[in-house]
Amino acid sequence: MPRLIIFNKPYGVICQFSPSPPHPCLADYIGERGVYPAGRLDTDSEGLLLLTDHGPLQARIADPQHKLPKTYWVEVEGAPDDAALEPLRHGVDLGDFKTQPGEVRVIEAPVNLWPRNPPVRFRANIPTTWLEITIREGKNRQVRRMTAKVGFPTLRLIRARIGDFVLDDLPPGQWREIDPRQWKALLPKGPATPRPPKPEGRPKQRGRRGPNKTR
Repeated sequence: MPRLIIFNKPYGVICQFSPSPPHPCLADYIGERGVYPAGRLDTDSEGLLLLTDHGPLQARIADPQHKLPKTYWVEVEGAPDDAALEPLRHGVDLGDFKTQPGEVRVIEAPVNLWPRNPPVRFRANIPTTWLEITIREGKNRQVRRMTAKVGFPTLRLIRARIGDFVLDDLPPGQWREIDPRQWKALLPKGPATPRPPKPEGRPKQRGRRGPNKTR
């Protein structure tokens, strides 16, 4: 039976099992063999990461064509009103592509939110606001680029949900296995032979030096 694992990735952890100093890697937290990330999460982002040992399931979760919604809690600098967030709901032009319409709303700080290590650096006398953003894409640093485009830089980003899979009360750095009854519907229909998931390589860095791929 294929396996699907949910992991609450801490800030600073790189999304690969092979060591990449100075960053800790997935192997420092997950001792299971043969599972690989279904999609990625920036080194400087936190939250939900799914891992599996089943290639078709990995593709089903990670491939944007299947449009699994991904929900993020995003702390931004400033106090955007509804009008300021409206462009995110219709799609914003980021230069190399235009985003698909997203779902965006202002929220209170998430309940039982863990402290980040290291702490977020705030600028004095400038308020911050928590947003909940749901998108169905996953391009490089997309959420950060979206909020910056409308004038509200991202200070902290936590992925809280992928499709029906949620973090709930899973502490950072911990993982749990998901009951197959929760994900069997995601498996491709038909008698296709399962193939192992594609092992990760060292993520490519784009643009500037610093944390690597996604969202």
